[in-house]
Amino acid sequence: MKKFTLILFFLTCLSSSITYSKNELYEKIDLFGEVLENIQKDYVDDVDQSEMMDSAINGVLQSLDPYSAYMSPELFKEMQTDTKGEFGGLGIEIGMESGVVKVISPIDDTPAAKAGIKAGDYIVKIGNEQVQGKTLLEAVKLMRGPVGTSIDLTVRRKNVKKPLEFKIIRKIIEIQSVSSKLIGENENLAYIRLKSFNENSDKQFLKSLKNFEKKSNIIGYVFDLRNNPGGLLTQAINITDFFLEDGEIVSTKGRKISETRKFFARKGDEIKGKPIVVLINNGSASASEIFAGALKDHKRAIILGENSYGKGSVQSIIPLKNGGGIRLTISKYYLPSGKSISEVGVVPDILVEEEGDDFEINSEKDNQLNYAIKLFNS
Repeated sequence: MKKFTLILFFLTCLSSSITYSKNELYEKIDLFGEVLENIQKDYVDDVDQSEMMDSAINGVLQSLDPYSAYMSPELFKEMQTDTKGEFGGLGIEIGMESGVVKVISPIDDTPAAKAGIKAGDYIVKIGNEQVQGKTLLEAVKLMRGPVGTSIDLTVRRKNVKKPLEFKIIRKIIEIQSVSSKLIGENENLAYIRLKSFNENSDKQFLKSLKNFEKKSNIIGYVFDLRNNPGGLLTQAINITDFFLEDGEIVSTKGRKISETRKFFARKGDEIKGKPIVVLINNGSASASEIFAGALKDHKRAIILGENSYGKGSVQSIIPLKNGGGIRLTISKYYLPSGKSISEVGVVPDILVEEEGDDFEINSEKDNQLNYAIKLFNS
């Protein structure tokens, strides 16, 4: 690669840095060029220089945070393409941690959830491919495939010594984001499970609320956000606003003025002050954390379960001149208290860890839900 190309590349990546003087910056550029020359001259195998530069670009992005990444023109086009039912997925939201794919959350009633994949699992092998060294988007690409085909995942799980292996059949993932029912011994508690924050979640959620509010015996609500990987910020704001009379819901802060905003509740509580318990776990991320965190900060709900995931950042897809693109973090979420969600997550008011190998959300063996029901009877 020519020297001026290297200079342009690094000036693009590092021009905003205030930690380097110009001389130090050029020294780093020279050092990078020297490393490339030695690889080309002395490395044991032939190296595809184009692939190596793609890896270098991605390395710059992934050094920022687990969610920023580079997409080659081929991968960017594939991500933009409407698959129209030709490709299936597994039903998991994933991120990167220490160079390995980490499961943020398996989505209810999807192949991954039914196979036994859990939030916090580390995917170390996809088919015969080792994950270490691959980008997040490359891992996503490996997991996609024609509907009805199978894929083998090798997983490492906390407190389990041996790796776990799963064979999962790909399906079209269609998520009904809201489900509801009456619970409790006297069926006087309203239970609403929110699986994601998609375009129509607020309308579905509000419809469930209004149906429950028509009943005269409802004494409280349980909102279940476990394994909800998040979704649209606007939906998190709209749904949170159903239960607050006023005050801040969430703020975003970025380097650009346009990315620094505050969002406030409008007057009106759809359930007229009835008590709320919100269930969260390690698979509750992003928009779920905004919802739970805002209700906690306003003391509008009791948060029960396990610490949430800690994804408090907003990504934007930026096209590049070569036909590729980058996914770049442009702002971070902050709760009404001013606390960042990033890496910390939302800490429950009442810590109740999932119990038993046969634990299943929204079942008789769901000890977290059973604990929530007892709170209303105490």
